Amino acid sequence: MSCLFCAIAAGAIAADVVLDDDDVVAFLDTRPVFKGHVLLVPRAHVATLPELSDQLAMPFLGAARRLSAAMVEGLGAQGSFVCVNNVVSQSVAHLHLHVIPRTKGDGLRGFLWPRVRYESPQEMTEYAARLRAVV
Repeated sequence: MSCLFCAIAAGAIAADVVLDDDDVVAFLDTRPVFKGHVLLVPRAHVATLPELSDQLAMPFLGAARRLSAAMVEGLGAQGSFVCVNNVVSQSVAHLHLHVIPRTKGDGLRGFLWPRVRYESPQEMTEYAARLRAVV
């Protein structure tokens, strides 16, 4: 198998599996943000979230919900951070959802940065002028 996550789902490569059913497999990330960081993958090869079928969407989201609750109940976390990369920053080209245990003050910062665009170069120049006026 050329896909690492397909091989893990098939049991051909060992992993610390925490959830295993007909549709999905979840296992510990080998490079966790925090201990208990889990990757959830559909058993069938799906590259990105937009490619996930409607048939698999509910089992996938249901498993994500269960894993998110498990972070609190099983690990004593206060909550969880759940995210998916599609193509950009996707280290394995197989859909995987990160479920990461979180506690207040755990130090996770700058993981996501909101971005906006200026409507035009003129708008950008206007913002620069407004800032220069008060600097």
